[in-house]
Amino acid sequence: MADIRSKMSEMPWLFIGGSALKCAVLLCVLPAMAQTPAAQKVKPSILYVDAPSTSQQRQIEPMTAKQRLNWFVNSTAGIESLLFAGPIGAGIGTARNSPHEYGPGWEGFGQRYGMRLTGISTGNAMEATLGAIWGEDPRYYRAQNDLFNKRLVNVIDMTFRAYRGDGQRHFAYARIMGNVGNNFLSNTWRVPSASSGHRA
Repeated sequence: MADIRSKMSEMPWLFIGGSALKCAVLLCVLPAMAQTPAAQKVKPSILYVDAPSTSQQRQIEPMTAKQRLNWFVNSTAGIESLLFAGPIGAGIGTARNSPHEYGPGWEGFGQRYGMRLTGISTGNAMEATLGAIWGEDPRYYRAQNDLFNKRLVNVIDMTFRAYRGDGQRHFAYARIMGNVGNNFLSNTWRVPSASSGHRA
C-alpha cells in the first residue's frame, strides 16, 4: 500500500480534475504498479495469483467450488471493493450529481454506493457461476517478474482474457457476460434516468 501511495504522489496529474477517463487510467495503472518483485515474499490472495511461466502453464489446476465462492465474497465485499473501488465510483457520481434522483451530499453518496454494490455483486455472481461451466478462472494473474510496461500490458490483457484448465489464456466470456448482463439486469431496480438501454 505504501508503494502505491508513493507512485500516486509521483503522478499528481491523475488527480487533477474529475474526468472518468483519468479515473479509468488510474484503475488500469495502479494494479501494474502494485505488483511485487519476485524477490519479495507475497501473501497468497484469493483475488490474484502470480502468473505461471510457459513451462508451468499446464500445471494450473481448475478452481474448486469453495475457491469460487471465496473469490465472489472477497471481490464483492472485500477491502479493495468496499474501501477503494466503491467510494471512488460513488464519489464521482456524487460530484457530478448523476443520477440526479439521488441528489448531492452524503445521502446521495450512500445511495450510489449501495447501488454500485448491488450491481457488482450481480456481475460477480454471473462471472463465477457461468465461468464454472467451462472452467474460466476469474482471478487476476500478476506478471510479477516483468518490467512496468509489460505488467501494464498484462493488466489490459487480463481484463479481456482469463486462464482455463488447459493452462492457456482464452477470451473471458464469463467476465464480459457478467459485466454486460449485470448492467441490463440492474436496470430493473435503478432510478429512471439510469435504467435505459443506452445507459446500460
